[in-house]
Amino acid sequence: MQAQVFVNYYETLEVDPAASAEAIEHRFRQLARRYHPDNQATSDRTRFDAIVEAHQILRDAGRRAQYHEDHKHHLPPLPQTATEEASGAGAPGGEEDIGHHAGIDRDLAIQNNILTLLYLRRRRNIREPGIGNGELELLSGCPPEHLEFHIWYLKAKGWIARGDDGMLAITIEGVDRAAAFYRDSANKLITDQS
Repeated sequence: MQAQVFVNYYETLEVDPAASAEAIEHRFRQLARRYHPDNQATSDRTRFDAIVEAHQILRDAGRRAQYHEDHKHHLPPLPQTATEEASGAGAPGGEEDIGHHAGIDRDLAIQNNILTLLYLRRRRNIREPGIGNGELELLSGCPPEHLEFHIWYLKAKGWIARGDDGMLAITIEGVDRAAAFYRDSANKLITDQS
């Protein structure tokens, strides 16, 4: 029996595991256009095929949930909103969640998602590490009226900063915070299995 090789489809699509279905779809379209074999400037058939494969798994809520189950040793638990998408339930996030545990958990997931997106951008392009509010809104799946709160919080903590070009980028403190979050997630998975 051959061991199953883990492929991180989230890294392939450059999104966080907490990304919404809309954010995954948006990022897929961006990357597919960039690496499509017909794009004479930036075509990359191998990368394009990997992007299509990742999209096929992550766009379908059931397949995405199974992917997390199959690779639970490599991935954090599937975020609550994605779990609700898979079951057909509505996602938390309205005014009724203010002060409620689900609302706070969702806020933490969004903040960690934003840090991860900015971390990945800086790691891939150290000279242009910024992301604008509009792109961050699409990639994080967070509506603009809520994104403002998260940007305020992350800036106040010193984890992100706005550059001279107006783009948001992760700071050194933010990189440390993102790394600590993933270490904590990995330790939780190990503890949960014990």
